[in-house]
Amino acid sequence: MQKDYSGLDRFDAAILRELSTEGRLSVTELARRIGLSKSPTQARLRRLEDDGVILGYRAVLNPVRIGAAHVAFVEVKLSDTREAALDAFNAAVRQVPEIEECHLIAGGFDYLIKVRTQDIAAYRHVLAERISSLPHVTSTSTHVAMEAVKETGP
Repeated sequence: MQKDYSGLDRFDAAILRELSTEGRLSVTELARRIGLSKSPTQARLRRLEDDGVILGYRAVLNPVRIGAAHVAFVEVKLSDTREAALDAFNAAVRQVPEIEECHLIAGGFDYLIKVRTQDIAAYRHVLAERISSLPHVTSTSTHVAMEAVKETGP
């Protein structure tokens, strides 16, 4: 599937494509790959960062090597979905390091959370002590991932 780079020219799209797969490219190598000289490539890169198209750069960690290979997805229902309740829940979620992702969902539940832990015992602790005590949580339903087919990247 081709990514949509609406409003960007072919050089901007090429920069994003290259950096999304290899974020540590030097500007010189990036310029070579997209077919521009270094100065205009650097200016385009700076503009993409300043405009918020590129939000940042990060290392992709091996979850097995850092003791976080267990993945669970948690459906969360709240007792209150007014703006203040959502804000309180969102703020509390950001404080739980085991929560890797959290999405507000339109559907039969309110949030879908991705949790990474060392194992099922650690997950049970996070669920019981952290997730279940988040503001306005009335129920949760857990789905344990057996294998990651695709997590990030193109």
